[in-house]
Amino acid sequence: MDVIEELGNYSIDISKTIEEELSCIVPNNLQEASIYLTKAGGKMLRPALTLITSEAVGGSRDNSLKSAAAIELIHTFSLIHDDIMDDDDMRREKPAVHKVWDENVAILAGDTLFSKAFEIIMNSDPEKNTPTQLSQTLATVADACVKICEGQASDMSFEDRYDVSEDEYLDMIFKKTGALIAAASKAGAIMGGANQEVIDAMYDYGRLIGLAFQIQDDYLDLASDEETLGKPIGSDIAKGKMTIIAIKALAACEGEDNKKLLEILKDDNNSQEDIDMALDLFNKYGAIEYAKNVALENVASAKKVLEILPDSESKQMLFDLADFVLERHS
Repeated sequence: MDVIEELGNYSIDISKTIEEELSCIVPNNLQEASIYLTKAGGKMLRPALTLITSEAVGGSRDNSLKSAAAIELIHTFSLIHDDIMDDDDMRREKPAVHKVWDENVAILAGDTLFSKAFEIIMNSDPEKNTPTQLSQTLATVADACVKICEGQASDMSFEDRYDVSEDEYLDMIFKKTGALIAAASKAGAIMGGANQEVIDAMYDYGRLIGLAFQIQDDYLDLASDEETLGKPIGSDIAKGKMTIIAIKALAACEGEDNKKLLEILKDDNNSQEDIDMALDLFNKYGAIEYAKNVALENVASAKKVLEILPDSESKQMLFDLADFVLERHS
C-alpha cells in the first residue's frame, strides 16, 4: 500500500471541508492567510489518521470528517505560531505566513484557525454524531491544545539547559508533537462509535507513533541529506538542541569528549568541522543508533496496540502508517 497516495486520497475530502469552513472569513487578507498553509502541500497525516481510525473501529469518513478538519486547523495554527516564535522564513517550501503578510495578520490567522477548529466540531451534523461524541471530541482537542503549549514552553526552557534528562525530553516531544497525533486517532475512535477501551487504545497508538515521529526527525537531521531534508544536515547541533541523540551522547561520554561536545552544543557559531566532530561523538557513543532503536520500539508497540481492532483495510492502513513514520525521509 502506497501510504503517500492513500494520504492524498483522504486529504481531498479534508481540504474541501476546510475550504468550505474558512470561506466565510472576512476580510479577505485574513481568509487568505488562514487558508494559506492548508493548501501548501502538507501530507495531512493527522486528519487522515482521524478518518482512518474512524473506519477501523466501524465508523465512516462522514462521521469524523469535521473532526478531522478541526485537527488539521489546530496543527496549522501551531505551525503559524511556531514560525513566528522561531522567526523561520519558510514552511513547506513556501514563505511562512508572517513573511507573506506580517506578524499581526499571521497571529490573527492562527487564532482564527484555533477558534474555527472548535466551531467546526460543534457544528457537526447531529444526525451523524451524538452530543456525547461531540463533547468528548471537544475535550480531546482542547486537551491536546494545552499540551502543545506546554510542550512548546518546555522546549523553549531547554534552550539554555544541557542537563535535560531523557524522560524530560520524551515528555516534551509527546506534548509538542505526539499529543495532537494521539488526539487525532482518539477523535476518530470517538466519532466512529468505539467503546472506551478501544478509544483509549487508539489514543495510545497515536501517542506512540507521535513519539516515533519526532525521534525520527532527530535522526533525519543527522542521517538524511540536505536536498531531501530541506535544511542543512546537523542543524540541530548548530542550534545546540537537546535532542534524544545529544542527551544520550552527553550521558554516555566522559572527560575530554564530554567537554568538547558541550562546547559545540553551547557555541552559536559552529564550523562544519565542529558539527562533524559532534557527529563523530554521537556515533562513537552509539547515540544515533540508540535513537533509531527507541523509535523502532515505539512503532512496534503502536502496532501491538492495533491487535484490539478487527482485521480490515483501515486497520492495515494504521499498520502501514506506523511504519511510514520511520520510512519517511523528510
